[in-house]
Amino acid sequence: MNEDEFIIPEQAQLKRQASTHKPRILLLYGSLRKRSFSKLVVEECARLLIRMGAEVRIYDPKGLPLPDGDEDTHPKVQELRELVVWSEGQVWCSPERHGSMTGIMKSQIDWVPLSLGAVRPTQGKTLAVMQVEGGSQSFNVVNQLRVLGRWMRMITIPNQSSVAKAFLEFDDDNRMKPSAYYNRIVDVMEELMKFTLLTRDNSDYLVDRYSERVETAEQLLQRVNQKNNKG
Repeated sequence: MNEDEFIIPEQAQLKRQASTHKPRILLLYGSLRKRSFSKLVVEECARLLIRMGAEVRIYDPKGLPLPDGDEDTHPKVQELRELVVWSEGQVWCSPERHGSMTGIMKSQIDWVPLSLGAVRPTQGKTLAVMQVEGGSQSFNVVNQLRVLGRWMRMITIPNQSSVAKAFLEFDDDNRMKPSAYYNRIVDVMEELMKFTLLTRDNSDYLVDRYSERVETAEQLLQRVNQKNNKG
């Protein structure tokens, strides 16, 4: 035990002065189809988040190269990484394809490294996970996205959304029809906002770890970069 780095969690360490700017939420979707239902769900989420007081950005994955298929200086990669750094919370929504998230969804996540220099761009940020299906309801994708969110060291909220037969849930104007599915999406966005407001000013403290405090910054950077360069 390194007594110098052993810290007892204290309520007093939590910040009492809350940020006053609008919560910054990034939304990602997982399809390039002209009428992408994951995109339509994300657009509904964005409308709700704006009404709830958030500032939102929706990333368009069109033109994003495959991971390792281009340099990370590619404009679409840089755009994605800048938005991830900008965000305080995120929404991930993917179609289910062959029982899994789409490659388009996974590619976006794979382009976001665990570290940029000594900074972890996703660490401590809130996350809501969602999926759409063309058939019956399942939870394969949201379960996978939760694993990725944990790996990216995000605070994934308890609630989630899974929209079955999504092609029946939108009208001719591409707006979601009133339904239990829509009500759940409102629930998820409301919960995401609450968790973001609760944690954003204390995210660094909440994810501060003893095992990393005992390392020097140089050792930490070397270890993380070694992991990122594997494969």
